[in-house]
Amino acid sequence: MSAAAATTPIPPERWPALDYAAWRDTAQTLQLWTQIAGKIRLSREPWINHGWQVPLYVSARGLATSPIGNGDALFDIEFDLVLHRLVCRNSRGAENSFRLAPQSVASFYRHLCELLDTLGVQVAIHPLPNEVPDPIAFHDDHVHQAYDAQAVERFWRALVRADQALKLFRTCFVGKVSPVHFFWGAFDLAVTRFSGRRAPTHPGAPGLPDRVARDAYSHEVSSAGFWPGSDAYPQAAFYSYAYPEPAGFKAASMPAGASYDPRLGEYLLPYDTVRRAPDPDALLQDFLHASYGAAADGAGWDRQALECEAGRPGVPKAL
Repeated sequence: MSAAAATTPIPPERWPALDYAAWRDTAQTLQLWTQIAGKIRLSREPWINHGWQVPLYVSARGLATSPIGNGDALFDIEFDLVLHRLVCRNSRGAENSFRLAPQSVASFYRHLCELLDTLGVQVAIHPLPNEVPDPIAFHDDHVHQAYDAQAVERFWRALVRADQALKLFRTCFVGKVSPVHFFWGAFDLAVTRFSGRRAPTHPGAPGLPDRVARDAYSHEVSSAGFWPGSDAYPQAAFYSYAYPEPAGFKAASMPAGASYDPRLGEYLLPYDTVRRAPDPDALLQDFLHASYGAAADGAGWDRQALECEAGRPGVPKAL
């Protein structure tokens, strides 16, 4: 029996505590590490509408890229946030990894490039992070180097809960809807519904090329998700916004604990409010449906044509 198989896991909290201030340095380091993996995927994959070819995905072990093309082979990159390893595999059966532990972004970047080289993958990415203040090129970043393994595992377990909730919410829509995916730029898990109509040209977003922001918001959207906090909003929260924001959106009725943040232009439901609720899952679904409803009603979406009952395992949708 392998050492990994012999490990006895500690039963996790269903909704683990997340204190942004306590793991801020680790969160910032992990975000930059995920950007390196994401940019490797970006450098290899053909562009899909709204940048859907670049995110990571919640996996049974952490966060993963999904398969990436490399000539006539495939490879993937996974952050195993249970055993705290960075793992790379290819379709020829090779696998290699290194330990996730306190180390600089520059060191992580070098180790990942060396690891991929053993699998026949040559890395050539734009080395400057996106959507972070005062970005430092990955190979020069010796500032960010924290890694609190327990805090990272709590974050991943919160992502698992959020991923399940967003996937359930996604099933209630028959129109165009994104996968539930983890955007390494803003370090958030998101799902987006579309009305099917074109949107006004997006004005651009900090830390992103204009053409990327305009592709992402080429059509009307109602988008919801989860992020662990930032210096601008130092607590974990669920969010929901609309682009373009329709009249009356910010004045809609929301479940207790949720409110509109005019600075961010989003509805926010603090993660702590969810985890402390008598029924966290029900509160979160109420928030997701209410904030989407505010966007859809305000913009005049054809809700009857776009919505459906929640999906159930093994049960096809009724027509």
